Amino acid sequence: MVRDETANAHFDAVVVGAGLAGLYMLHRLRQLGLRVRVYEAGGGVGGTWYWNRYPGARCDIESMEYSYSFSPELEQEWVWTEKYPSQPELLRYIEHVADRFDLRRDIRLGTRVAAARFDEAASRWVIRTEPGEGAAQVSGDDLGAGAEETVSAQFLIMATGCLSAVKSPEVEGLERFRGGCHHTGRWPHEGVDFTGRRVAVIGTGSSGIQCIPIIAEQAAHLTVFQRTPNFSMPAHNVSLDPETQRARKATYPDHRRLARESGLGVPVDLPVKSALDAEPDERERRYQENWDKGTLFGILVAYTDILIDTRANDTAAEFIRAKIREIVADPDVAAALSPTDHPVGTKRPCLDSGYYATYNRDDVALVDLRRSPIVEITPKGIRTADAEHEFDDIVLATGFDAMTGALLSVDIRGKGGTSLREKWAEGPRTYLGIATAGFPNLFTVTGPGSPSVLSNMMVSIEQHVEWIADCVAFLRERGIASIDPSVEAEDAWVEHVKVVGDFTLYPTADSWYMGANVPGKPRAVLPYCGGVGVYRQQCDEVAAKDYEGFTLSS
Repeated sequence: MVRDETANAHFDAVVVGAGLAGLYMLHRLRQLGLRVRVYEAGGGVGGTWYWNRYPGARCDIESMEYSYSFSPELEQEWVWTEKYPSQPELLRYIEHVADRFDLRRDIRLGTRVAAARFDEAASRWVIRTEPGEGAAQVSGDDLGAGAEETVSAQFLIMATGCLSAVKSPEVEGLERFRGGCHHTGRWPHEGVDFTGRRVAVIGTGSSGIQCIPIIAEQAAHLTVFQRTPNFSMPAHNVSLDPETQRARKATYPDHRRLARESGLGVPVDLPVKSALDAEPDERERRYQENWDKGTLFGILVAYTDILIDTRANDTAAEFIRAKIREIVADPDVAAALSPTDHPVGTKRPCLDSGYYATYNRDDVALVDLRRSPIVEITPKGIRTADAEHEFDDIVLATGFDAMTGALLSVDIRGKGGTSLREKWAEGPRTYLGIATAGFPNLFTVTGPGSPSVLSNMMVSIEQHVEWIADCVAFLRERGIASIDPSVEAEDAWVEHVKVVGDFTLYPTADSWYMGANVPGKPRAVLPYCGGVGVYRQQCDEVAAKDYEGFTLSS
């Protein structure tokens, strides 16, 4: 596609990222008549579903929930094939949206935003780009791919995703390994054939739990290196029949409203009883019902106090540990796979398809890194404190620098040349998770301090995009050049996020919710734990009061 470029590289808005958030942001800003440029480091649209192509990659929110609601025609016409959509199906959906709404003409692929500086005199952002990781995958007719250029925009909107900055393990020697080495978050587009090969997987978070059963079916032998066991529940994934889809589509308006008003972005029946007030048999039945349903949040919302009371939480945790002991034949392996150091739900809960049963295979082994930590990666494999293991391939399922990593990978400088990295040196500071003081006209979609990763991301994305678009419309109608949160409003929000987080069990776990998976990262509850519906009301109240807590400058 040949781009129609003008000599004047000035835009009303620049959006960083062409995933689900960036595409919708572009669509909404276009509806306002703005001139918009989207930069995407990848070679195609899709964000997390462009990069995460590992075996078994799948969304853990049901497809008919994890989809756009802004277009009734789109949601009625698109046909999903599975309860939990796979990466290829999600990417097809996102590409369809890009084509249906003619979004590609304003997207520059294979191009990374390297730096952005706020010009205080002009009240505009000056943005510098460089070739992105996916530049080589962009088709030859996309003349702008990988360009080094400098442009300006009144608004800079970061739609970079909460889980997009990949994290490698903190071990020496990775570059010395002579075999194949692949991170789940940057999987080769051509795929990887593990047939007849000795494979290691490092990590048992969501990506590891999804890919391990699939790789085990291919490999001659699979060894899983686990530092922290995770709670996982069966997805019970099934094909979606036409009648199921018709029934949901008939109620979509009400269902979407309930999702927006809910705590998690998914309508669920709210509990009214404490787990500690229920009889053991009653609890067992309720947990079993949710286990059989195959839903991400089911057990966590079975009772009112699962995520706020350790004793209540342990009733749910012990139910899952009993399931692990029931599934895994070797008692020692079952014990190693059973989490005992964090409450259920305080690390991202997982859905799986045969994960625990995989360890009953003769060609699968588990290495408990708490007993025998990795010392180094060698040319032939992995050396732990006890032994050296030889492999043909190593898979790094080691996750992401969540919520802040992608934002801080760009050299963003606000008033007085202060960098975002400097400002956030002791932890992220935002107002509503949308803006940060001293960085006028900078918006973060599902940024730290918003519900984001504790919710159905589609609901949170749409809410942020719509709030930002409404804000931009408000400013332009009134001729306002810039909007910047006050330090006082930001301080109050940061404190509110902390108080609400401290009321829960999340701070008791060393999780990426807390930034604990990245050495040296400040420890803080990164998402807002107050719930999607409550958070939406707070954001709407701020807007209704002419953006209370923000300084507006003409």
